[in-house]
Order: sequence, then structure tokens, then C-alpha cells
Amino acid sequence: MARPVPANVNPRLLDWARREGGFSVEAVARRVGVSTSRVEEWERGDRQPTVRQTLKLAGLYRRPFGVFFLAEPPVTEPIAAEYRRLPGVKPGSESPEFRLAIRLMMQRRELALELGSDGFADFPLAVRFSDGAETASARIRAALSIPVETQASWKDEWTAWREWRSAVEGIGVLVFQFPSVTLTEARGVALPHFELPGVGINSKESAPGARVFTLIHEVVHLALNRAREEDVALRERRSESQWLEVERFAEEVASRVLVPGGALEKALPLQRPRVWDVQAVRTLARRFRITPRAMATRLRSAGLMSWSAYREWIAAWEKAVAAMPPKKGGFATPVDKTLGRAGRPLTQLVLEALDSNRISAVDASRYLDLRFDHFEVLRAELGQPRAAASAE
Repeated sequence: MARPVPANVNPRLLDWARREGGFSVEAVARRVGVSTSRVEEWERGDRQPTVRQTLKLAGLYRRPFGVFFLAEPPVTEPIAAEYRRLPGVKPGSESPEFRLAIRLMMQRRELALELGSDGFADFPLAVRFSDGAETASARIRAALSIPVETQASWKDEWTAWREWRSAVEGIGVLVFQFPSVTLTEARGVALPHFELPGVGINSKESAPGARVFTLIHEVVHLALNRAREEDVALRERRSESQWLEVERFAEEVASRVLVPGGALEKALPLQRPRVWDVQAVRTLARRFRITPRAMATRLRSAGLMSWSAYREWIAAWEKAVAAMPPKKGGFATPVDKTLGRAGRPLTQLVLEALDSNRISAVDASRYLDLRFDHFEVLRAELGQPRAAASAE
């Protein structure tokens, strides 16, 4: 039997890649199938991993195999300099799954900047706390240009999700979806980099109405960041209680964007219930294609629910949700997955670059994580015919 071949890697790169990925020594040892002491020996340079083991490490850390042979670790910004502060997420202690999600979203943003030679629309929103929730929400709603009548005409929440996402993309925001991260860590995240900010939505959020609320909530955070009312997670200095107030403001603004005051007044029943039960809120929520929880937030912000009644309603709603039969997941095609992950603007940029021969078919497949034999289906979904220049 042939002896294992050592990889002769730079141990400093092993240590760097593990820490950048957010992995503990114990987690790496478990995933690679060695002892913790062996991983420590690799990182000290006392031993060398084999080529096979190094390939496993590269796959685990989602790094090119060749990075382990560099003379020095790459100089990179801490991951917490890329995203807005999230409740309960301590900068530097993010899960490996969340750190990877941020890295991939930033890579897609950088790709869009590289391919978008004509530039992008300037993000038009800046919101201050002093504006108040009503003024801030009216400004955001106006920028998104969705009439209430149009919103009411959508056939279901999935249509609402697609239309709100398209509207947000239309004001110069890349909207991505990320997998594998728990909802307790992040339902959504904003990448406040101008030009071309980004919003990520957790694909574990199965309810389309919940994705819509998260999307608008993150747009509020982008607008706050643009006005320098908040900062990226690494530099945000508010206490937890102070940050809770920021989150409440963003929630209130988002609920008012989705349900403007005049529209809410028209939709309210003539005989307003003294106590808003789960069914009454669900009925009202359907009018706006949003989740009952988002509608309860809106009723609270409108003064139609007290804080105590709101908390009681949330408890009742969570109990009702727990009693519901689990929904069967739908089948997502490879094209659906690509458009969900990358979004239409980036996908179109990749296809345009392919058609103008600025990138190869291999590059396009890699950028979109989609086999080339699916590209015609992708074009049909986007309503984009194949350019003659790319025909072979």
C-alpha cells in the first residue's frame, strides 16, 4: 500500500483558514476524522496533513487548495465589517455557516461590480430616527413605487415576495438568499456598502410573507446606515437595550411600508374588535399579502394594540403555528435555486457578459452555480433570448 503523501502546507495558513471560517479545533477534527491534537500539530507545524486531508480542509473551509501554500495569510477585513449588527450575534463569534453566507454574498456583490460596466442606480434612501416611523415609511414606500391597489391585486404571498424583491432590486439593491444558517442567528442581513448595497434573506424562512417583512426590515437598516444612524457590526457601539430600540424602529417602519396608514384605515372592519384574536389578524393580513405577525406589528404601531395585548397575541400566534400541520416543501428547479441565491440583476449581468464574450461558459456556470445545459431554461425564465454572439 502506498504511503500517504504529505502536503507540505504553510501551517500559518491552516490556522488562518480555520479562524476565518469560524471553526473550532474540535469541529475541524470531527469533520476531517482526526484527533484535536492532530489538528493542533498541523497548525503548529509539528506535522503535515496529507494531500487527502488537506483537500478535506479546503472543502470544509471553502478555500482553494492552493491557498494553503501561500507564504503569508491574505489580509482581509473582519467579516463583521461587512454586515449590519444583528441581535445576539457577537462580532467574531459568528457561526461557520453565517460567515460563509456573508463571504458568498460579498463575492457576488464584487462580481456584479466587476461585470456592471455601466454602473448602478444610486441607493436613494437615507432615514433618520428623528424623521419618525410615518415619514420614514412613506419615503421608502414612495421609492419602491408599489401602489396599494397593485399590492391588493396580487394572487398570493409568493407573488408578493417576487414583486417586493423586484422593487427593492429596482432601487439599486442586490437581494440574495442564503442557506444553512439557523433562523435564530439571522432571518436576514443587510450589507451596507455603497455603491450597490445588498440584502440577504435566510432561505430557511419558508413563509413568503415573512421573507417580505424581513426584506423591507433590512432596507430600513440600509437607509439608516446611509444616513449614518447606524454602523456595521464591527463598529456599532450601542448597548443591547439601545440596539433593541433600533430594531423596534426598523420593525415599525417596515410594517408601515407594507401597510400604509390610509390603507389600514380603509381595511379595518366597521366594528373593530376589542380584542384582536389570531383569526381576526390573519383575515386582515390577507388583504395586504403579509404575515399575521407583520400585521400584528402594524396594529401595535397604529395604536390599535397595546404592548401587553401584542405580547399576548404573539404567544397565541406561536401556539397556533405549532399546532399547524407541517407544510410540504415544494420542488425548486436548478434555475429557481440560481435566481433565489443570486437574484435577477446579477444573473442578467452574467448572461450579458457571456453573450458579449467577456466571460466563458465555464465562468458563467461557476458564477451562477448552474450547469450550462440549464442556461436556456434560465434565459426563458428571464425573458432573455440568446445573443447570436454566444452561439457555437
